[in-house]
Amino acid sequence: MQISESNATKIAEYLLEIKAIKLQPTNPFTWASGLKSPIYSDNRLSLSHPQIRTFIKNALVAEIKNHYPKVAGIIGVATAGIAPGALVADAMDLPFGYVRTEAKKHGMGKQVEGDIQPAVPVVVIEDLVSTGKSSLQAIDALRSYGSNVLGLASIFTYGFDSAKQNFENAHCPYFSLCNYDTLIEVAVAKGYVNASDREVLATWRKSPETWGI
Repeated sequence: MQISESNATKIAEYLLEIKAIKLQPTNPFTWASGLKSPIYSDNRLSLSHPQIRTFIKNALVAEIKNHYPKVAGIIGVATAGIAPGALVADAMDLPFGYVRTEAKKHGMGKQVEGDIQPAVPVVVIEDLVSTGKSSLQAIDALRSYGSNVLGLASIFTYGFDSAKQNFENAHCPYFSLCNYDTLIEVAVAKGYVNASDREVLATWRKSPETWGI
């Protein structure tokens, strides 16, 4: 899906500025999965910065109206997608709910929280798409609930080929406000990394499973 390049660049600048995204090509991070990575993302930090939070909210609203004009409800993915999802729902004057990673083991045993009725056309909000696995698990839960999932919107994506394929296989369109390629361009231009680091960063994105081994 075509996304505003100016918004993507501005969001990349914001995320780097507040260190919501960090790049360390020579001193990589270790993800929870054990994989080595030159990038670490925590877009929840944007919520603490009103100007940035509002910019992201408005960008999501504009793109959702453009790509999913029939939307009648917003669903956040627990936990990082809940806050931006609620902000978007409020701005669009739409019902909001969220989907848990698994159904509760007590009470009503719900996995989909809120009062959005089945068959309502919804857009799912995530903060980050990597492989898309957790996002698509949430979408599977919503479809089992009976929701008409129009698609997914995220703040940032690494742009892995596996994610694109996973979303295609699930017949679920998605867009992200900002992507890895734009981020690297901005990071080099602003001096967060050296131009010589481009190749290292590009190699990681092509094969994250084997990078750094």
